[in-house]
Amino acid sequence: MSARLRGLRRGVTVAAVVGSLTVPLAGASAGAAPASTPTTLAGSPLSVFTADPPGPTPSASPTPSLPGTGVRELTPAVARRLDAAVRDVMREADIPGATVGIWTPDKGNYVRTFGVADKSTGRRMTPDLSMRIGSETKTFTVTALLQLVDQGKVGLDDPIGKYVDGVPNGNRITLRQLADMRSGLFSYSDNDDFVKALTSDPERSFTPQELLDYSFGHPVLFQPGRKFSYSNTNLILLGLVVEKESGQRLGDFIGQHILEPAGLKHTVFPSGAEFPNPHAQGYTNQTADGKVANATDWNPSWGWAAGAMISRLDDLRVWARTLATGELPDGGRLVSAATQRERLKMPPTMVPGAAYGLGIFDVQGWIGHNGSLPGYESLTVYLPSARATLVVLLNTDITHKGQEPATLLGRAITTIVSPDHVFNLPAAPAAR
Repeated sequence: MSARLRGLRRGVTVAAVVGSLTVPLAGASAGAAPASTPTTLAGSPLSVFTADPPGPTPSASPTPSLPGTGVRELTPAVARRLDAAVRDVMREADIPGATVGIWTPDKGNYVRTFGVADKSTGRRMTPDLSMRIGSETKTFTVTALLQLVDQGKVGLDDPIGKYVDGVPNGNRITLRQLADMRSGLFSYSDNDDFVKALTSDPERSFTPQELLDYSFGHPVLFQPGRKFSYSNTNLILLGLVVEKESGQRLGDFIGQHILEPAGLKHTVFPSGAEFPNPHAQGYTNQTADGKVANATDWNPSWGWAAGAMISRLDDLRVWARTLATGELPDGGRLVSAATQRERLKMPPTMVPGAAYGLGIFDVQGWIGHNGSLPGYESLTVYLPSARATLVVLLNTDITHKGQEPATLLGRAITTIVSPDHVFNLPAAPAAR
């Protein structure tokens, strides 16, 4: 059975439906027993609950959610339930460290860190750590494309062959079909030779053309538009379109036109393996021998437009709403209202309750994306009906019984916080 890069396959784990960035095998991490640390973000007006808050004990009866729309009030009692649920998942799935943030306009906020950022030293997780965000990069790449749509430089229904030569079915596959994962192109991260090349030398650098070459040697999986199939090849192509039509490197365009206007000061598109400090160490079993390794300094160039970016909690809090609404924090537009409506057209996938639009998913009402690549996982989602944001950051991508650790935490958290909107992606099928 050959190895596959789960991380690049998984970014969203809608059963191989939606994807991320990863590499195989079995093995369990030897994480320290998770412990929680109440934290606040400097300069952010966050309400943070400790395990034993001062003052009178609140009623044991949970505050009811608003049917179909709301989230529970984040009382100290609810916070204690969340603490216990996160610890339980971390213990069961052997997750070294986690950061969880929940923000609402009227029901309170919850920001906690659990466990360790570095297993070798015991350094605790803190909310100011930079983390690799894997396939959440797709949300930035597609946003860059949509800005070019607004500028009239590209059209969503243009064929990719207009911009990039040599693409199988390039005269038929549209930019829209690349962005909503309905192109039919084989994902380069499923290529055996690619997996061997990466796992044998995870610090090497890949070019976008090298990644495409791993894909284009395979026949198309189906004719464009026929069905949903998550493919990282799609995003490499869209990254090249952004570069060609903007005249800028992708990372430079994203920095100037997305990160700066949105005020995302701690989000970067690395050119190599550089990693802003402070950051957590990341642990994976996506290795050539299946043993757990420290993947912190692996070169994410193999993810490029599909999964190379780095961010942290406070930035992702802002990005969740900005992505879901198309509105900048200052009230301006990141993309036009009309283009945002196109982004949020989300045909269903084969997974009940899950739909995928232009570089964005909707899972039971939560809109956003998740990310996974060796050593790290993330989940950044926004619930428009309650104007609530959830961000989860982890320093492992090692699955537990076939489930992504970020998905396990997302489900446990939303079961408590938004019982009418439980983030319930099913387990992905085993990687080949």
